[in-house]
Amino acid sequence: MSGTLQQHEREKWNQRYQDGTHGNTAPDQFLADTFDRYIEPLFPRAGYALDVAGGTGRHAIFLADKGWKVKLIDIAEAGIANARMKATRLSGEIEFAREDVTKFRAQGTLYDIIIVFFFLQREILPELIQALRPGGLMIYKTYTDAQSNFAGGPTNPAYLLKENELLHLFPGFHVLHYAELIRDCGMAEFAGRKPR
Repeated sequence: MSGTLQQHEREKWNQRYQDGTHGNTAPDQFLADTFDRYIEPLFPRAGYALDVAGGTGRHAIFLADKGWKVKLIDIAEAGIANARMKATRLSGEIEFAREDVTKFRAQGTLYDIIIVFFFLQREILPELIQALRPGGLMIYKTYTDAQSNFAGGPTNPAYLLKENELLHLFPGFHVLHYAELIRDCGMAEFAGRKPR
């Protein structure tokens, strides 16, 4: 992403967070379900998670409340400031980092879980896979091109998954859950375990 485009994205998301249009506090139900079905059974001792494009921190806070250490990365400082404010007593369990997520690079730290909600940048997927510990979980949910039939969400095809695309973006992973939703929205959900 060019510097100008990065600055535009940063400004756009800062404005949305300041306007309060993207400040949901409840975790996505998919994360809550995935926690009960897969995370807790596979990781009875909480580990280290990465929340990619974590915005106002609803998912990082959810995991921190369950005992996890979480790194939240997002391009918008307004989102991170909002997340810090909401985290209150859990802020010591969360590392907040303003980063251009589109340039994410794996750098030594290996995560037990990586979560990505409503963000798609195909170019960084190999880096995310590299940053995930063998046996770790990738939890991903975002829009599909079926979203064009509904109000809201992105319209740029670069940010929309094709049919079954998410299922094939993590080769070699043991697929624990995969679904595509086409009622009231166009979404895909994936939970998979990286080979050991």
